[in-house]
Amino acid sequence: MSFGEQPAYLRVAGDLRRKIVDGALAPHTRLPSQARIRAEYGVSDTVALEARKVLMAEGLVEGRSGSGTYVRERVEPRRVTRTGYRSAEDRTPFRQEQADERMRGTWESRSEQEAASPEVARRLGAEPGDRVMCTRYLYRTEGEPMMIVNSWEPLAVTGRTPVMLPEEGPLAGRGVVDRMAAIDVVVDNVQEEVGARPGLAEETVVLGGVPGRVVIVVSRTFFASGRAVETADVVIPADRYRLSYHLPVR
Repeated sequence: MSFGEQPAYLRVAGDLRRKIVDGALAPHTRLPSQARIRAEYGVSDTVALEARKVLMAEGLVEGRSGSGTYVRERVEPRRVTRTGYRSAEDRTPFRQEQADERMRGTWESRSEQEAASPEVARRLGAEPGDRVMCTRYLYRTEGEPMMIVNSWEPLAVTGRTPVMLPEEGPLAGRGVVDRMAAIDVVVDNVQEEVGARPGLAEETVVLGGVPGRVVIVVSRTFFASGRAVETADVVIPADRYRLSYHLPVR
């Protein structure tokens, strides 16, 4: 195959994609059947099937049991603004990360002690099996699930202090920086790594969609004098949200 040529299934998928984007195939419209694709484009059943698979993998169409394959409604992604880790007056960390101040953000959480997994221990600079406080959050915007956060804090730092439980006590919900300051731990650095992967089944059940749909994952760690005091994974549906970073110039 020479440079610039495409396999037949990609050419068919590309033409169907154009029709979806241009509106010729409107949302909730049934995608042409495999037989119709075969006849219209003069391709084999295998090529027609592979073209449909491409569109499904791209999230442009979805299968409905016993009914067929339909064009998905295209949702304009909302922004989730990341503004750094320093607190602002009367604003929760969640609200600081919202692009639109009029959006109504709510969350629910659950905290429990557990043994650090090898990966969590690596990120915290601890030993596997060390005790950590794990807090799992589900954030909603206007009632719609939009973000899962799994957070781990070493009990060697917060254990037996008023901030051991992130969502209880006098600083409940105030965020890592303010809570650590209350126990004389000064957070001076934060590291974020942004990646993407297929969503896990348990994540897509909560966030909506189907298993395997791509999610954005922000792996974040707060440091105080080089020591990790919290690490978290932020999971966001990639088809409904975009990350927008607003960082200060030093």
